[in-house]
Amino acid sequence: MNKILVTTSRGLDELLKQEILLLCPDVDISLTPGMLSFEGTLEQAYTLCLWSRLANRVIWQLAYGKCDSAEALYETADNIDWPSHMKSNQTLGVHFVGTNRVIKNTQFGAVKIKDAIVDQFTRQSSQRPSVERRQPDIPVYAKCHRDHVAIGIDLSGNSLHQRAYRQQTGEAPLKEHIACAMLMRSGWTANTALPLVDTMCGSGTIAIEAAYIARNIAPGIKRAYWGFNRWLQHNNELWEALVDKALEAQQPPQNNIYASDVSRRLVAMARTNADEAGVFSDIQFSVQDATKGAPPVKQKGYMVSNPPYGERLGELTDLIPLFSAWGKHLKTAWKGWQITLLSSNRDLLRVLKLRAAKDYAMNNGKLECRLVNYQLDEANCEQFSEEVQNHEFANRLKKNLKKLKPWLKQQNTQCYRIYDADLPDYNVAIDRYDDWLVVQEYAPPKDISEDKARRRLQEVLLHLPAVTGVPASQISLKVRTRQKGTSQYEKLAQQGVTKTVQENDALFEVNLTDYLDTGLFLDHRDTRQRIKAMAKNKDVLNLFAYTGSVSVFAALGGARSVCTVDMSKTYIEWAKRNFTLNRLNGPYAFVQADCTTWLESHSGMYDLIFIDPPSFSNSKRMQSTWDVQRDHVALITQAEKCLKPGGTIIFSNNKRGFKLDTDAIKALELSAEDLSKQTIPQDFARHSNIHKCWQLTKCN
Repeated sequence: MNKILVTTSRGLDELLKQEILLLCPDVDISLTPGMLSFEGTLEQAYTLCLWSRLANRVIWQLAYGKCDSAEALYETADNIDWPSHMKSNQTLGVHFVGTNRVIKNTQFGAVKIKDAIVDQFTRQSSQRPSVERRQPDIPVYAKCHRDHVAIGIDLSGNSLHQRAYRQQTGEAPLKEHIACAMLMRSGWTANTALPLVDTMCGSGTIAIEAAYIARNIAPGIKRAYWGFNRWLQHNNELWEALVDKALEAQQPPQNNIYASDVSRRLVAMARTNADEAGVFSDIQFSVQDATKGAPPVKQKGYMVSNPPYGERLGELTDLIPLFSAWGKHLKTAWKGWQITLLSSNRDLLRVLKLRAAKDYAMNNGKLECRLVNYQLDEANCEQFSEEVQNHEFANRLKKNLKKLKPWLKQQNTQCYRIYDADLPDYNVAIDRYDDWLVVQEYAPPKDISEDKARRRLQEVLLHLPAVTGVPASQISLKVRTRQKGTSQYEKLAQQGVTKTVQENDALFEVNLTDYLDTGLFLDHRDTRQRIKAMAKNKDVLNLFAYTGSVSVFAALGGARSVCTVDMSKTYIEWAKRNFTLNRLNGPYAFVQADCTTWLESHSGMYDLIFIDPPSFSNSKRMQSTWDVQRDHVALITQAEKCLKPGGTIIFSNNKRGFKLDTDAIKALELSAEDLSKQTIPQDFARHSNIHKCWQLTKCN
């Protein structure tokens, strides 16, 4: 008898214990999170390697001792008689798990054990084992827990979830042992004669593992590499006998497993994997939409699926309406079925509006997930009332749209704000860009829990298409927090959804997905019209120009010349594209430079200067940090030197609580008129402090 250690993923300990007791009756199991141990035979260890559907690794323990110092760890490893387990010309690899106050990283622990093994061989002969990380002859496993370490041979070699049949996978594939845990928790494994359906099959893992269970196929039967293959104490005769017995135990298929997905590519992938696994004929594959597909058979059975989780924020705009439609479909088309779903987003599952019978915690890789069972009985199939008029967010949004309607008739724009955190619980801003919506979620107040804020956001995304008529696929979601430096301009994604929009007879390119801001500040709509009206026959300078929308209106207003300055090459090129969109050719200059230092040496003179600086910046391209409250006087002083007599500066910024230094402005012989109220459009009236704006005029 020898100590055998068996590891698994978080949340599967109890299931694995039950499985071990079935495979190795009457053993006395000790259980710690993620690991089980018992005194057993080599035959029992081999049996677990071959038959366990839930384990990750099976370890044949060689030593258990102190590791409260590097020396103690070395000594524990050195006390093992390594020449009885391997030859000096074989390769080894050490997989070290856990840390303590002395062994602070796993690589250090692995090296100390490797040193002990190698030193033992070099003391006996000149030849020493070499290290192989991928598939060593002898894989050594060590687990540190507090001041002790267990060291042994990893009989499994690679993690047992790798069944050796998976040829291709989609994104975020489901691990095979997790699929088995789902099937066991669903209840289907107690009666595999009942139909089993996966309507979001991806690369087919659930269906393939179900076929293995139904046919009593040992999950390790196709694996070629084992950690015991070249172990000196390996009993090949015993192993071959177990493999032969496993092959004899296989049963014929029942042809009651069905797998489908909306993606033709994924279904093809699943078919390939099933063929490699030897269960292609056991599974009936099809391409269909889960939100529309009916049960493949009349007999009630089990649906077990791993739907998309929506780990990336932008995915929620598509997934929330999908889950809502799926929930309604399940209640009408799948009555009487047992449904089991795995998700890392429990709130997304709540969109189904189904009452859970049971749920379990388990990890799929590093993702903490919930496995939820639903019984689609009469009570659970009642359709919940989802009338838009009964929801407070939907009501407020409808009210806003009605209020904006007469104003919009007087405007000439495709871009405007329709909601701005009107209700405290629904803390988002929603802007319309022609046939798209951009939803910006503000960071929730400290007194609002993260869970509540997430549920509220999901309600927003669920009701938006119904109220506005904009499909979920044309809703972009972003999170807006307090920004510093150039972070408001930094890329969030690489989706590249750009379109051309119209504002007051001008055309602009906007990017709806990749940046926090789209390229067009909607609260400056009226400011841009003011610049246009003032620009005729003027030399205009636009500082901190971003994508040049103010420059475009200055040019359209008949400016004699326009100079556009911004630190970002990306936005200078964007500004040029905006000029091209509006067929503007003339004395228009585009300068990539730090405005704060460029002004110091610039000698040009202008009639009209527009300045809209960030609140704060610590960009590497700048010689020092920028703070608009601290530095605005110095900036305006430099700008004033470039201002012709009687010229005007329009100075704006969006720092909350900003105060213009009026005494310093007077000292520059500039008169200051506060235009803030006059430059806030009606669609931003609710948050009239979104920006401050002054007209500074140079006295003659």
